[in-house]
Amino acid sequence: MKILFITAGAAGMYCGSCLRDNALAAELKSRGHDVVLVPLYTPTLTDEPNVSEARVFFGGISVYLQQHADFFRRAPRVLDKLLDAPWLIKAAASGSISTEPQSLGEMTISMLKGEDGFQRKEFEKLVEWVGTESPPDVVQLPNALLASLAPPLRKVLERPIHCTLQGEDLFLEGLQPSHRAESLELIRQNAAHIDRFTAVSEYYAGFMSGYLTIPREKIDVVPLGINLTGFERRREATAGRPFTVGYLARIAPEKGLRGLCEAYGLFRQMPGVDRARLEVAGYLAADQRAYLDDARRILERAGLGQEFQYRGVLSRDAKIDFLRNLDVFSVPTVYVESKGLFLIEAMACAVAVVQPRKGAFPEMIAKTSGGLLVEPDDPRRLAEGLYRLWKDPAERDRLGQNGFDGVRRHYSVARSADRLLEVYAC
Repeated sequence: MKILFITAGAAGMYCGSCLRDNALAAELKSRGHDVVLVPLYTPTLTDEPNVSEARVFFGGISVYLQQHADFFRRAPRVLDKLLDAPWLIKAAASGSISTEPQSLGEMTISMLKGEDGFQRKEFEKLVEWVGTESPPDVVQLPNALLASLAPPLRKVLERPIHCTLQGEDLFLEGLQPSHRAESLELIRQNAAHIDRFTAVSEYYAGFMSGYLTIPREKIDVVPLGINLTGFERRREATAGRPFTVGYLARIAPEKGLRGLCEAYGLFRQMPGVDRARLEVAGYLAADQRAYLDDARRILERAGLGQEFQYRGVLSRDAKIDFLRNLDVFSVPTVYVESKGLFLIEAMACAVAVVQPRKGAFPEMIAKTSGGLLVEPDDPRRLAEGLYRLWKDPAERDRLGQNGFDGVRRHYSVARSADRLLEVYAC
């Protein structure tokens, strides 16, 4: 098949959606399919070989300037070409332009208006480029926030349009209420031009059916999958190594690091726990440094500050090494998680997990039997889960092995590609 696969860049951050799209495109390419992975907004950052096109459409600088100044909506294409240079976009993305939903309501609405919005020129450029290429058999959009691409692409291509559902509600719920209501209405209007939706979990298929008022039968489930190359079992604990709890995700309130620190403090007060540490890694935006400091202070006030270690952003090899040195893993998200890529990666290294009983986590644990579920938003229950696995190494090893095997059965990128091709064949 020839597949036009569109992905949304996240500037200088490893994001689960970018990693998922790139891994899936690479797997499909390895099978001989002609996949054109087109980045929007910014170049994508991946921890595997990047198979996306060099050209970036809807360059983040152009989209921003066209939103705020009429001149740039009418500016000559030669200026657009300069503004859309990947090196310039990367430089700008490392600056101070906000990506928080609260400040992007008007731009979100404009983008969802498609050719009737301020970024009309960007839609025209994409359509013109598509017209110069041999037509694909199918188009895959990255998320419902880009559903406005469906009408013009359908018009020029007359090919099936599919759209992934992978966490849009977190952004939409961050908008001001009036912006959220209008955005949802525009997504629902654009959904009429989309043939099928592909959700990343059963939970999210059901949730988004109601949230976007899409018939459930129009939504297929294509589970997340990772490239398992390099993911090996965790290292056996040595006599001198403290019991190690790990967190690997973006450092932000919605991911729940503060709650994990509270739970870790409670865990350390439980009978017999005299040596442990909390290892943390993941992308840290400049505006979240105060949040990281606040989380760290929870342990400092408990006299445990020396047991907290933030490792920063990790390469693929460093990430796998980080995971293999853990005893237990937890990212106790505050919001309701649709994906949980971090969970799959931890279980792929035979690390037992302790997660809140909400979102996609229950189905992931049900499929893999790779960890424990605890009551959400309750640090004491989370602490009890950590303590249970500290106290029972045999159960910890059993759950770790279950997760190791379960990820290979259910969450490999090969399995994900198989399922996506089944959807395209329908």
